[in-house]
Amino acid sequence: MEQIPSEPSSLPPLCNYENSDYQTTFWEQGGREYEDQAEAIALKHLLPRQGQWLLEIGAGAGRNTPRYHAFQHIVLLDYSLTQLQQARARLSAADSPPLSSDGFARYIYVAANAYRLPFAPHSFDCVTTIRVLHHLADVPLAIQEIHRVMSNNGVLVMEFANKHNLKAILRYWLGKQTWNPFSLEPLEFVKLNFDFHPSWMEQQLTQNGFTIQEKRNVSSLRLGILKKVLPLSSLVHLDALLQPSGKWFQFAPSIFFRASALHHSASPSQSSSFLVFACPQCRTYPLTSTPTAYICPSCGHEWSIHDDIVDFRIG
Repeated sequence: MEQIPSEPSSLPPLCNYENSDYQTTFWEQGGREYEDQAEAIALKHLLPRQGQWLLEIGAGAGRNTPRYHAFQHIVLLDYSLTQLQQARARLSAADSPPLSSDGFARYIYVAANAYRLPFAPHSFDCVTTIRVLHHLADVPLAIQEIHRVMSNNGVLVMEFANKHNLKAILRYWLGKQTWNPFSLEPLEFVKLNFDFHPSWMEQQLTQNGFTIQEKRNVSSLRLGILKKVLPLSSLVHLDALLQPSGKWFQFAPSIFFRASALHHSASPSQSSSFLVFACPQCRTYPLTSTPTAYICPSCGHEWSIHDDIVDFRIG
């Protein structure tokens, strides 16, 4: 039995999508086919070509999950039980293989707080956070947690809303907005909705053990007029051409980073087909498993399992 050093018991507030029809109203009926396909292109370029364990933080209803096909096991993590239930139904309906080639579950559903990930250190060789960070009040704390659960040289693919986008800069120069897109501090424009300066985000990553490998501009053409006059295929093709320009400057409303996790004591990627859960309350691992719960041998807390979803939520 091992224990991870604990953190303060009070955690930042979370944006909870419980009982939301976000997948339907925002993506399927919201006219965002262009953004969805642009993100698919970015993921194709940034994701490792193969891997064992991938953690998808803020998986929601599983919109991006099928794009992680190169990985043996995918852990879908979200704070909302209903979002994970939608993801489970969506992936089952798509006839996705329930088992990976090693005979163990391909998809694992976990309800948990992003500030207290319920996994042992060095569990994942890849982590993704797409359209998640803009809801986090304490990004540095989340990045510390992500780094803790990643193997040495593991790959983080993250997306964030860009405060320093071209539209915001032009509006600021024309006096149409008061906030400064050049200042580094995060902008909370609506409660628990943040925009971030790319330089600030890079600072948080480098200060918490990551090395930036690639930057991409995504959804650069996210304007109503362009969606009306240009075919979807043209928008997506142009976006693909613009994405690599993120290497030099970040002007798009959505920015993707690929970063590598470095640990002072090198640890190999987890090669086991088993995922080691850790108690998010006291940080002990491994846990004792039963058909209906995971039980912490240290603090005695029981974390229930229902609808194939392990409920580790705290805070």
